[in-house]
Amino acid sequence: MPSMFDRYGGFASVSKIVMAFYDKVLDSDIAGPYFDDVDMKSLIDHQTKFIAQVMGGPTSFSNEALQSVHAKHKIDRKAFDEVASLLRESLEDFDVAERDIETIIDEVASRSPYIITR
Repeated sequence: MPSMFDRYGGFASVSKIVMAFYDKVLDSDIAGPYFDDVDMKSLIDHQTKFIAQVMGGPTSFSNEALQSVHAKHKIDRKAFDEVASLLRESLEDFDVAERDIETIIDEVASRSPYIITR
């Protein structure tokens, strides 16, 4: 049985979802300010790989790497929840099945202890 990553078209499709997702994030009054001085091209590349991973794709990020990357940003629960909500909206916009959205959001939420730092 193909992975969720393969069923939705691999990196090409995941990349489109992630780009649309960051359009929403950057427009958010809650989450947007966290990205003021971020290299968005690099971030979109990394986030595409991360979402690919949670969809069963070929990439891998350790929890320690997530913690190291996010520590300096002092992300709070409100911002994390906002970003998760915007990710859900973006997945819905691309007609990802609800059960698959739940899987992705659950995988992201399970990593919150490594992303939320305040």
